[in-house]
Amino acid sequence: MIPERLEQLVAEARPLAERFTAAGRRLYLVGGVVRDAFVGRLDAHDDLDFTTDAPPDEVEAMVRGWADSVWTQGKRFGTIGCAKDGRRIEITTHRAEAYTPESRKPEVAYADDVETDLSRRDFTVNAMALAVPEPRLIDPFDGAADLAARRLRTPLAPEESFGDDPLRMLRAARFVSGYCLVPDPELVGAVETMRARLSIVSAERIRDELDKLLVVERPGEGLWFLVRTGLAEEFLPELPALALEQDPVHRHKDVLAHTIAVVDKVGLDKIVRLAALFHDVGKPRTRAFGPDGVSFHYHDVVGARMTRERMQALRYPTDEIDTVVRLVELHLRFHTYRMGWTDRAVRRYVRDAGGLLGGLNELVRSDCTTRNPETARELARRMDELEQRIAQLREQEELDRIRPDLDGRQVMERLGIPPGPLVGEALAFLLELRLDEGPLGEDEAGHRLHEWWTARRAS
Repeated sequence: MIPERLEQLVAEARPLAERFTAAGRRLYLVGGVVRDAFVGRLDAHDDLDFTTDAPPDEVEAMVRGWADSVWTQGKRFGTIGCAKDGRRIEITTHRAEAYTPESRKPEVAYADDVETDLSRRDFTVNAMALAVPEPRLIDPFDGAADLAARRLRTPLAPEESFGDDPLRMLRAARFVSGYCLVPDPELVGAVETMRARLSIVSAERIRDELDKLLVVERPGEGLWFLVRTGLAEEFLPELPALALEQDPVHRHKDVLAHTIAVVDKVGLDKIVRLAALFHDVGKPRTRAFGPDGVSFHYHDVVGARMTRERMQALRYPTDEIDTVVRLVELHLRFHTYRMGWTDRAVRRYVRDAGGLLGGLNELVRSDCTTRNPETARELARRMDELEQRIAQLREQEELDRIRPDLDGRQVMERLGIPPGPLVGEALAFLLELRLDEGPLGEDEAGHRLHEWWTARRAS
């Protein structure tokens, strides 16, 4: 049975499909759009993927003159891309691909029929195709039934599927979380046995797949899958390292369980999710025991350094690394807010967070996963109070643009000094005044600047 949700897509695909039919070729709609038609997620798809028995040269000839634009960067892998009426389309010749034991790139071999092509796909829920223009569902591996039963399987033996592309082991975690699927024992066993094969996959592909996992609604089960199968050890060893009791005597919450709970709790922003994933990675290296139990002094500082190293290894962009590292560095700052912060402390908190304030506050709120309702209420109350203080100060001052009351040019004019390090020292002094006391105005700031300059020259 063809889901009614696919009827509009079939109609949209008909003009292209008829070109293939006229040439004696077959065209099939494949990929996530077929899968998601069964679960009502078609709104998430802007692109259409097709597979065909036509070789790439024929595909290119058929879409030229019909498509608004055509691109051939993927032609050597059997894929021709085009756009029509604002819709991006990719058409790939039936293929079977596999990694050689030491290669990071697949060797592409073409197949003669759609069933062979589907057999080389990652999971049965993705191994469905819809023939067009006359719609007919092709589901040789019972992907629709697996979706209904919430089962994650591979079309062929999992060892063969993961041998074709070891990244599929990591991709399994995304489908466990994103579609609430339960992996078959055979699939789990294959990941446990073959996890070292992930080493032949590029850091960029691993990074991209991790990102996709982190932005599903609740990635927690997928993260547990990575830890329990040992796959996380291959690319993110800091995560399983969190599987320790904070205090073996009092048996406080496991740091790993806490971390995964925080990731699930924050919103869908990838950067905040990454910060949640890394925020406590410094705890194993800083754990110490004393008369009052366990402590993790400076785990924010150590964790920030570890976060930078791991994100660099995964080839994240520099700006994303800097942002996540900064959130990890700052995530404990709130916990000094107990008896109430001075205006100075609130200004510093806002200044240090900068444009990350919203994400930092979300991370801080989500970091409270205690089961003690009284503690949870107290932490929430303190966070509410801090945000109210920030709002009040914002009404009085431009908190998001905290700067000294004088700029560098004014400092040089007032002190009669040229550009150089002394100007930076003066501006730093004025910034401290601004943070401590709020806006002073140019006259008062100038008076304080001269006092500072006189004292500095006399020392």
